[in-house]
Amino acid sequence: MLKISTTPHIFSPVTTQSLMRDVLIALTPAIIVALLMFGIGALKVLLTSVAACVMFEYLITRYLLKTANTIRDCSAMITGVLLAFNLPSSMPAWMILVGAFVAIGITKMAFGGLGKNIFNPALAGRVFLFISFPVQMTTWPKPDFLNFMNIDAETAPTTLNILKHINDTGSAAFRNAAPSLPDYGQMLVGNMGGCLGEVSALALFLGLLYLLWRRVITWHIPFYYVSTFFLLTAVTWLNTDDIRFEPVTHLLSGGLLLGAFFMATDYVTTPMTRKGQVIFAVGCGILTYVIRFYSAYPEGVSFAILIMNAFVPLIDKLTPQRVYGTRRR
Repeated sequence: MLKISTTPHIFSPVTTQSLMRDVLIALTPAIIVALLMFGIGALKVLLTSVAACVMFEYLITRYLLKTANTIRDCSAMITGVLLAFNLPSSMPAWMILVGAFVAIGITKMAFGGLGKNIFNPALAGRVFLFISFPVQMTTWPKPDFLNFMNIDAETAPTTLNILKHINDTGSAAFRNAAPSLPDYGQMLVGNMGGCLGEVSALALFLGLLYLLWRRVITWHIPFYYVSTFFLLTAVTWLNTDDIRFEPVTHLLSGGLLLGAFFMATDYVTTPMTRKGQVIFAVGCGILTYVIRFYSAYPEGVSFAILIMNAFVPLIDKLTPQRVYGTRRR
């Protein structure tokens, strides 16, 4: 029997399908940039990831759970796009299938489906692939604008990789690559290596503005996540004058904006109250800072969000919603 909370109840015409459609529209600018920069490789990764996520959700609901088909709500499609956005354009198709199965079959459907998963499915799939296939997950084709059929693209380290190892002993390759670091303009438009969804900060900002305009999300998580990380990085940079901590470069490159705008704002895996969301976002910012600069990894967004996902039940318990008609204590 379903348990219904006490009145009042609020009617809303918003459906899961309409929300997912808005998210897909918001992701469209970044999809276009990825296709323009990485060509056929990006298209293959996107199509494979989306098709695999939809297929796994259909098969699991149809033959294992024997429940109503849920692929029409488009949530599996969004998971597929976000998983693809966390992969390089050279990722082999069979590895994408593995990541899609982890995202949908294990992280989402094993917990009961949409609305019941604890962790963000796309990030869980990405982290599993990163741990299982580190070479393929850290092979970055260089962007080649409008060269759509450039299959055998030249590879190069990402901006975050260069900054991470620029002062390391024996890292001459990274030091030699430092003069070729992209400028702020290149980072904004997407002329740099990385995962499909990381390359264009401008495209991600356009998507954020659309989500805010449509009131799909609020500003709290993106703002507090990004500002916490930026503030910590800026303070460290000013105190050390170390190029590795240059804050604007860290803001515009890597997965910070993608994670803050599209994955840390996931309804299911984030706190329900505004206060809880602020705590969640600040925690993500701190963890991203710690992992990026004080661990072996040049990136920390995926790990940071997943770790904070695990704390969401505790955060919700500590920041309960005020019962309608009562005063705050």
